[in-house]
Amino acid sequence: MCRLFGLSSAPHRIKATFWLVGAPDSLSAQSRGNPDGTGVGVFTPDGTPVAYRQPVAAWQDRDFALEARELESTTFVAHVRFASTGDLTTANTHPFEQDGRLFAHNGVLEGLDKLEARLSALGTDPTELVHGQTDSERFFALITTEIRRHHGDVTAGITAAATWAAAQLPVFCLNLILTTPNGLWALRYPETHELYLLDRGPGGPAAVAPLDHADSGSRVHARSTDLAQVPCVVVASERMDDDPGWRLLRPGELVRVDPGTAITSIIAVPQPPAQPLAVTDLHPRAAASQTTH
Repeated sequence: MCRLFGLSSAPHRIKATFWLVGAPDSLSAQSRGNPDGTGVGVFTPDGTPVAYRQPVAAWQDRDFALEARELESTTFVAHVRFASTGDLTTANTHPFEQDGRLFAHNGVLEGLDKLEARLSALGTDPTELVHGQTDSERFFALITTEIRRHHGDVTAGITAAATWAAAQLPVFCLNLILTTPNGLWALRYPETHELYLLDRGPGGPAAVAPLDHADSGSRVHARSTDLAQVPCVVVASERMDDDPGWRLLRPGELVRVDPGTAITSIIAVPQPPAQPLAVTDLHPRAAASQTTH
């Protein structure tokens, strides 16, 4: 299953060390399942998005792992891909960038021809925003189009795009994280896969500790000594430590994190998918990508 990780410490820029799929030369990491792509998205001090992406496991590319180790930003989004749609290429690797925003997705969405027709009907040429083959990037293009239609309102754009997809397309899962230099949005929809949030005060429960999070398979490991003094909000596909503050997002819940770790939450998509997909409905490759590894 793809792994999602997001973090906001805005307005504070912090350094975060990312180990994706373990250390680059770790034999134990190599013995785990081989993800089909790894990526981390950050923003430079002037707000420019930068996505470090590669279509293979991080341990297979020492240079990538070294680049990812010391990144600095106000917001972060990281993704480990188990491909469901599209070739193993950089263009198909998360996170994606559109209109200065970064985006990563975990799940499967079918009916891509209908989705592209929707983009065209709303006045967006799909080739303007979509450069790969994935359902994720196409869904991001719909979000971007809706944000434009809603005059830059990201919450409204995500809500409109997810509501349309839920009503019109076969949906397995639409869990997502979207980041800007000063904001983070996370949606869990429907209840297929879990998505957790942690509102972490400076230093965590002990009030003195740095951030040091790893998921159960060590596919995503993030550490920051800066967060011993700075608060942050973390979103992840699973609880990444024993902090009691982790909470599971509700199905349909859209969370927005603003500077100062101000959190707002709405049930953006209250209704279940009109065409829900089960694992048994998926193509074998897509089904394999949605199981827990």
